[in-house]
Amino acid sequence: MAKVLVLYHSAYGHTEAMARAIADGVRDAGGDPTIRRVAETVPEEQARASHFKLDQEAEIATVEELPGYDAIVVGCGTRYGRMASQMAAFWDQTGGLWQKGALTGKVGAAFTSTASQHGGQETTLFSIITNLMHQGMVIVGLPYSFQGQLRLDEVTGGSPYGATTIAGGDGSRQPSDTEIAGARFQGRLVAETAARLA
Repeated sequence: MAKVLVLYHSAYGHTEAMARAIADGVRDAGGDPTIRRVAETVPEEQARASHFKLDQEAEIATVEELPGYDAIVVGCGTRYGRMASQMAAFWDQTGGLWQKGALTGKVGAAFTSTASQHGGQETTLFSIITNLMHQGMVIVGLPYSFQGQLRLDEVTGGSPYGATTIAGGDGSRQPSDTEIAGARFQGRLVAETAARLA
């Protein structure tokens, strides 16, 4: 049974919802998912004034726990077409793991949320994937065998590089059924790939 960490940062709950869907996909494949989030770096007063979702259930992750998983799926919202600083700050602490090759050969994957269709989904996924590749991880994306990302009848996220959702500029749009299905598909594929590599 593949042990899979779903590691995320979510300011408004969109990425959190995608993380839960990825964990569901891991379970579908017989894997053992753990959902953790990275610490919020925005001062609490400012976060509350910006209406951040601060009541998230997931515990805060530690760098030290990462080697205990067979796969790590990383998700965060985009900030100007790149990984959110909260997630970057977490990965900036993993130099010791990189030096020991502690994550080499493990499965890695990425997912994200943007305000708009063209808000930097793919560049954000690549900014996450770059960190995972530097750690020597084997990357699993969201292949086109997930037919949902080929839809033309609705606005939807999704990329061969990872599951995505579109939140809307005011955050009012929640992940669609298609986007949740994409996240679940990717979670399942991550668990299946990790089990094959074990």
